[in-house]
Amino acid sequence: MSPTELPGTRAAAAAAAPTVSAVRVTEGEELRSVVLPGLTLTVRARPADSAGAAPALFVHGLGGSSQNWSALMPLLKDVLDSEAVDLPGFGDSPPPDDGNYSVTGHARAVIRLLDAGGRGPVHLFGNSLGGAVATRVAAVRPDLVRTLTLISPALPEIRVQRPAVPTALLALPGVASLFARLTRGWTAEQRTRGAMALCYGDPTRISDEAFRNAVAEMERRLQLPYFWDAMTRSARGIVDAYTLGGQHGLWRQAERVLAPTLLVYGSKDQLVSYRMARKASAAFRDSRLLTLPEAGHVAMMEYPEAVAQAFRELLDERGGS
Repeated sequence: MSPTELPGTRAAAAAAAPTVSAVRVTEGEELRSVVLPGLTLTVRARPADSAGAAPALFVHGLGGSSQNWSALMPLLKDVLDSEAVDLPGFGDSPPPDDGNYSVTGHARAVIRLLDAGGRGPVHLFGNSLGGAVATRVAAVRPDLVRTLTLISPALPEIRVQRPAVPTALLALPGVASLFARLTRGWTAEQRTRGAMALCYGDPTRISDEAFRNAVAEMERRLQLPYFWDAMTRSARGIVDAYTLGGQHGLWRQAERVLAPTLLVYGSKDQLVSYRMARKASAAFRDSRLLTLPEAGHVAMMEYPEAVAQAFRELLDERGGS
């Protein structure tokens, strides 16, 4: 039993979890479950090629999972000992006992994971919602973060992208259940194509194998009884975070981040405007920017080589650690 587990907690969590198809694990990856009081997190590990590599943690976006990092992690396995977490209610992690899906709640889960494992400080990566979560973690616990890499981070925008409006509407009471009823007849393939059209700069770049894997994962998620609840509450958490002012505002917290920061934006991102790159570059005190003209919202999946190279350059600036 892990020192982070409580007696009987794993059995209770397993009994409460629905029976669904297994999560896909890419060759070279390992899955493990970390059980904390009131919280169970699935962690996807890509061990480094050699001992002594710096630890890294990857945090996915809304509706995503740790699998979103499976293309990037192997490209850095010579320099990073990588782990990607399934946030509570996503991937293979069950909902949190307290039902807290706010950005702060997700950030607290990441902090608890890092504290329990003793892996910090880590190179922290975040995409979309995960970017907001990672920003909050870096601001409130600088001791846990060596560098910060944010890919299309969900930081507040005055003018929200039109394709992002439906996601924001999920935060409204009753909208998720209405959408679930209206789309009851949609197949997993139709849902996957829609999600990829929204998130990718060029969906035609997706291989047949990657598409089949995404459809299988969509089918698995739709079997989870808490799928829509996790989506709805997390979307509401993003909207709430956008409205926070003062020291708890995400832009104010970005200004507090001490870690060297790599910002990655896609010019074809339909969810987070690449125009926010300039504001982000000014907010993070030690930042460098990578803009990918053909990328959408998930550059680490579309152009993992470019993201890996930019991170290596950041690492070189720090002397390789």
